[in-house]
Amino acid sequence: MLGTALAVGAAAPLGLTQAAWAAPAATPAAAPATPATAPGGPARLTLPEPTGPHPVGTVALHLLDASRPDPVAGPGRYRELMASVWYPARDVAGHPVAPWMADGAMRAFLTDTGFAIDPALAPLTSGHVGAPVHCAGHLLPVVVYSHGAHSQRADHTVMVQELASHGYVVVTVDHTYDAFTEFPDGRVLTPDRNQPMGPAAFAADIRFLLDCVEDLAAGRNPDTDRRALPAGLLHALDPHRIGMFGWSKGGTATALTMLADQRVRAGLSLDGPMQPTITTDLDRPFMMMTAVFNRADQPDVAEFWPHLRGWRLNIRAEGAVHSSYGDNQVLIPQAAKILGMTEQQLQEWIGTLDPAHAVRIQQAYPLAFFDLHLRHRRGHLLDGPSPAFPEVNFLP
Repeated sequence: MLGTALAVGAAAPLGLTQAAWAAPAATPAAAPATPATAPGGPARLTLPEPTGPHPVGTVALHLLDASRPDPVAGPGRYRELMASVWYPARDVAGHPVAPWMADGAMRAFLTDTGFAIDPALAPLTSGHVGAPVHCAGHLLPVVVYSHGAHSQRADHTVMVQELASHGYVVVTVDHTYDAFTEFPDGRVLTPDRNQPMGPAAFAADIRFLLDCVEDLAAGRNPDTDRRALPAGLLHALDPHRIGMFGWSKGGTATALTMLADQRVRAGLSLDGPMQPTITTDLDRPFMMMTAVFNRADQPDVAEFWPHLRGWRLNIRAEGAVHSSYGDNQVLIPQAAKILGMTEQQLQEWIGTLDPAHAVRIQQAYPLAFFDLHLRHRRGHLLDGPSPAFPEVNFLP
């Protein structure tokens, strides 16, 4: 767990983080006490469509790690997780699109954060539930995702569905007791501040998730309830081409997972604090998209950088804050209109990076990174500054 002074990745409205160390000078206005709707009626929040050639499918998995007892759940109980698999799909007609979060988790999320928006306004994704997988005769590269503290697995759906639309299988997971998560039997768990979890615990979840990826690749259904999987998902994953990305504490967990598990071949950290200090060398490709946790100001991040002995890159978008490389940059401006926030209040939440530009950055740079290191497709985006992305600085 990070120090008590660093509430890194803690949930705030729609997943937004406002850590104690980075509190704005002026506190944003309190949300209305009653659920808000746009003038003239409800206006559902939206996410941008992915840009890839494939429609996107998704399916939830209920997972049980029988190797890890769960003392919080009680004697004889084991670590229980909810995950989602996102993938390139075909024949999506008749398959409904998935909500950003399950309804029970979303309601708990809004209650906990105090953001008085009607849950019915929560966004839908581009993922069609249970749609058959588009394989085209070859195995699909895999990327796994780890969220920040007190958050949930939907936080980076923009990135997740973008990768899936370009032919990746992306597996996301709720880190139970540090996430808003809903299980198939209707149980809803929220972050438990009495059960602190560090990035090493997140990494343990991810290593189990990698076992589940191998199960799917081998034709085994890892779902503990043995629910039916989408047609074509079994045997579709390539267990030899796995990458990982994570936000905040999940970014640190990405590095720790790679240090402990050779199955992850490339890692991307979205403003990870790299705490506790990482002093072990990592010889595989690693990219950092930093904002407030940058090498100039954060000793732990600066200490981590020279231990990257393989391909490495550090970029930062001007005006980015801790949550800028995620769905918040899209959803908060929409919520701000409903709630009547001023432009100054909005910037206190999301920084000064233009939301439309932030979406393009989220879609382009992770895809270029994983394309290079999992598919050996070399473009020029990662070679240096691009006129298409003038906000993105390459840090030496």
